[in-house]
Amino acid sequence: MKHRLQSLGISLKVLFLSLFLIVMVFPLYWITITSLKPSDEIFSIPLQYWPAHITFDNFINIFNISNFHIYIMNSLIVSLTASLVVLMIAVLSAYVLARYHFKGNRQIMYAFFLTQMIPAFIGFAPLYIMMSHFGLLNKLYSLMIVYTAGLIPFCTIMLRGFFQRIPTSLEEAAMIDGCSRLSALLRVILPVMLPGIAATFIFAFVQNWNELFLSIMFIDQESSKTIPVAINGFITKFNIDWGPMSAGAVLSVIPTIIIFAFCQKMIVGGLTQGAEKG
Repeated sequence: MKHRLQSLGISLKVLFLSLFLIVMVFPLYWITITSLKPSDEIFSIPLQYWPAHITFDNFINIFNISNFHIYIMNSLIVSLTASLVVLMIAVLSAYVLARYHFKGNRQIMYAFFLTQMIPAFIGFAPLYIMMSHFGLLNKLYSLMIVYTAGLIPFCTIMLRGFFQRIPTSLEEAAMIDGCSRLSALLRVILPVMLPGIAATFIFAFVQNWNELFLSIMFIDQESSKTIPVAINGFITKFNIDWGPMSAGAVLSVIPTIIIFAFCQKMIVGGLTQGAEKG
């Protein structure tokens, strides 16, 4: 009886996970096959769950009718730069908050948590006025600055958990051997928590890569648009170009898929590491 209950439990788990996987993967599958359909098949009745005539015209058209290669480069520049700056600042701030006990330490953490509870759209108008005042509209610098400022609190919270899990005896031993505090951090601590750093960087990169609302608000110039803004441009007042828009969405997903495919173990290890406290 016990064996049957265990088998039933495993079967239910497999069924649930299979259904969950289908629900998660189906939108990506539908976008992909839509990008491979001719325009007359996209809304054909009955719906076709596989293209009758596979075509790559939608992918070709987004490069012919728009500067999609420029949009990809802009997104890469903004996402990589902002994510690296966030990581450098968050590593140092998280190390200080995890290793030093000073007046206001707890209040700083409360403030970081509080920033995650405030709806982001509340700051859109002040940010727009500020960027306009400094002449940063239609420039990639504006996105880098806002993305960096917005992600520092949460990334600091993530990395603080990783630092707390690492025993202080490691850096104390390195300092006894002649390392300074900074040298012990760079040579001893950071290599140990590399999975956590990788998980934090990937989180920041994906957030920056997919961000839309600030990009639309700050960027209107064609040469400065990022991929989310370019894809949103396929939605017009009277029409939606589903084929090219789906092709652009597929291309925008590829970098994140590659990152997760090659860094899967580090991401899982980093998230697991951050969930524990030593």
